[in-house]
Amino acid sequence: MPFWRREPLHERLAREGGLGPPPHDPGPHWGEVGIHGVARPRRWDAVATAEAPGLQGDELRFVALPDGTLLVEEGDAEGDLGPLAAAIEASLPAPYRAEAVRRGEAAWAVAASRIDVARIDTEPGGNSVEIAVHGGERTIRVDGLPTFGSLPVFERLADRLDGYVLRAERLDGELWEFLVTPL
Repeated sequence: MPFWRREPLHERLAREGGLGPPPHDPGPHWGEVGIHGVARPRRWDAVATAEAPGLQGDELRFVALPDGTLLVEEGDAEGDLGPLAAAIEASLPAPYRAEAVRRGEAAWAVAASRIDVARIDTEPGGNSVEIAVHGGERTIRVDGLPTFGSLPVFERLADRLDGYVLRAERLDGELWEFLVTPL
């Protein structure tokens, strides 16, 4: 050690006691929350609790349409879903997709995420559509199977984008939920 720098007492005592500096782990810790400062993405746009005494079952999933219609996708739908929808719509307007879980005799926890809904009168020949456009190439799948041609009504949902992936699922009849992801 240079003569102009004195070893601090705590370092000298640790060295003499056989203790070295703590091991240093130089590896990246990108996946640990709090290390990199990036929060996990939020799954729900709104979460609420509601009292629905006449509702049967323990879990259910439903979609609320802009006109106020509630479509049950999973679960026992005996009873009025109105209190669940009202609790969510206090902070999130329809349309949305929601999941509800019973938390007591009449208490329910409800969580919902925004969705985009379109009325499409053209029949694509299935219940799900996926369109990918990139670099002038277009790939279309209907119900997971490649399809030739085009679906202009669906493609107009993303007409301002050069490259995108559009996924659409039939909700009911001519109503479709869709998601456009730009590339």
